[in-house]
Amino acid sequence: MSKPKPTRYRTANWSSYNAALKKRGYLTVWSDPSMNWEGLPTGRRGRRQSDSDAAIQTCLTLKVLFGFALRQTTEFVESLLHLAGLAWSVPDFSTLSRRQEVLTVDIAYRGSNGPLPLLIDSTKIKVEGEGEWHRRKHGGSKRRLWRKLPIGIDAGSLKIRAVEMTGNEIGDAPVLAALLEQIPEDEDIASVTADGAYDTRRSHETIASRSAQAVIPPRKNATPWRLTSPGAIARNDALQTCKHLGRANWRRWSGYHRRSRVETKMHCIQRLGQRLTARNFDRQLTVHNRVAILNRFTALGTPVTHAVACPKA
Repeated sequence: MSKPKPTRYRTANWSSYNAALKKRGYLTVWSDPSMNWEGLPTGRRGRRQSDSDAAIQTCLTLKVLFGFALRQTTEFVESLLHLAGLAWSVPDFSTLSRRQEVLTVDIAYRGSNGPLPLLIDSTKIKVEGEGEWHRRKHGGSKRRLWRKLPIGIDAGSLKIRAVEMTGNEIGDAPVLAALLEQIPEDEDIASVTADGAYDTRRSHETIASRSAQAVIPPRKNATPWRLTSPGAIARNDALQTCKHLGRANWRRWSGYHRRSRVETKMHCIQRLGQRLTARNFDRQLTVHNRVAILNRFTALGTPVTHAVACPKA
């Protein structure tokens, strides 16, 4: 049997999408003189913080966006404030390093028009050790440390709705419940699409508890579960459908191929840096700044594509 030709796609809104891509490089840092740059009283004992969370997040966002170190970030922000004519104090690098451990990053997103179609996958970000090329060429050292970054995106708006970070020893499936907890309880979830690593009882039960459809391919050696819970019933139905239609037809029928969109989003995260500079795990959570930046990029515009028929030979 000959291999089918790959589907070709054409961008229908290339003019607006091209303008959106250009806006991602438009450098305008608007400093509102009325914003709370200085720290506000908290009502607790002790000296108040000299810099607000908004100031810390602004500095860390610029750090991620331009790939600066902490010391370079402070000098860059100081030059921006000088050009704007604002006599604000700039947090020093030690303050940025300390405050990023407890900072809550505001991630803006636009809700779906209907129930949320959630796509889930994970990637790795290096902390210590050589890169992949060096490991394959010369062998990796023992000091290789990675962090896993599971994310969930909206299949419609392509905005990142959930993000977690764990150690390399944690599997993908145990983090699914934490990702779904970041979706408000009053928001309906239409489906949760993930790869075969999430084909566990706990994952299916967690998805069923949110009244969502699990689009997870059963493992190749999967057998029916004897449980009668909603998650087990849905999983057994998917297993029976795969055996009846075939795995390839089930993927097309269920829309499983939409998961490639979350893989593309993970590549975008790595484009903002394939290494975490902080050594402390809590301080490495500033990876949320990358998510906030990508959501702002996505808000500028996304491509609208449609399949085109390939010419016959």
